[in-house]
Order: sequence, then C-alpha cells, then structure tokens
Amino acid sequence: MTLSESTSNAAGGPAWFAVQVKTTHEKRVTSLLDYKGHEWFLPLYTARRRWSDRIKRVEIPLFPGYVFSRFAPPARVSILKTPSVLRIAGIGNTPMPIDDHEIAALQRVVQSGAGLSPHPFLKVGQWVRIETGSLYGLEGLIQDVRRCNRLILSVTLLQRSVGVEIDSAWVVAIPTPKGFKPCSKPLWSAA
Repeated sequence: MTLSESTSNAAGGPAWFAVQVKTTHEKRVTSLLDYKGHEWFLPLYTARRRWSDRIKRVEIPLFPGYVFSRFAPPARVSILKTPSVLRIAGIGNTPMPIDDHEIAALQRVVQSGAGLSPHPFLKVGQWVRIETGSLYGLEGLIQDVRRCNRLILSVTLLQRSVGVEIDSAWVVAIPTPKGFKPCSKPLWSAA
C-alpha cells in the first residue's frame, strides 16, 4: 500500500495521522498548524498540579507528544516543516493513518464533557457498545476501577488509551472486533 492509498478515509477524503511533536509543544504546534490551514485535533483533560505555593487545575494533552492532523499526501512536507514537529507516526518513514472511528470516538468523548484521563494501553477484555446517553454508539473495552466503571478508547497506532467514566447500565456486550486477541486471564469485567 502506498502513502496515497493509505491516506484516504472511507469517504475518499484525507486521513488522520498522529504527528509527533516535542513534549510540552502540543498547543504551540496546533497554533502553527491552524495558521498554515491544516485540520488538527488535540484532546485535552483537566488535572490538578501542585506548585510550591498552590494547587492549580491545568489542561494537559491526553496523548503527550502527539497532535492529530488530517491531511492529504502533498501536505506532508508542510506538516514536517512546522517548528517543533518531529515526525509523523508510522512504520519507518511511511506514515500510517489512524482509523477515522478512533478519532471520531475521541472527539465525541471530549465534546461530551465526561471525566477523561489517560489510561495504559491494554488489548484484553470485554468489548462493549454504549447504548444510551451522549456517548451512544461508542465501542471500547470496559474496566472496573475502584468501583467506578470506565470505557477504554484506544488509538492502536500509538499504543495509547483513554479512560472515560460511564455507568455500567449504559453498555451491552458485542462481538470482539476482528483481529482483537484477548488474554487468557480476564483483566476486565462488564459489570
């Protein structure tokens, strides 16, 4: 598959890519991409950080060191020449697109205002779909953490995941996606 074949989504438009940037430069890069006219997405979450004299709430990228951008192959050079951009994630020098449904799921979760937090990437567990509420139709892994259920949304290419708090009554088990390999010892529960 060539770069031009792998960079169009199902609708025939440009695909999403993970652009690796210098750590703590994510917001700067989004401003520069916006200035250049590129479409970008930077999911953020709110965390409490302690300084010597106070505790403050700050917005931190869910995927530190990465900004998502949708572009066609000719725009690749413009992206790579952006200050603080290191590379486009992929295999070797070949950028690999991110599935549109993974980005769409992240965008919906960010827009919903649900409690977001980074989560270790895990490829085991019960696959579920949310059947009610503002996150209706999203699919992912469900995990029981400290008596609080969380849906895990993953970006496979980056081997990173995001956990969002949900009510276990909202989900229904569905068949595991093709190519998904569960662990012999279940680490998740669909309570």
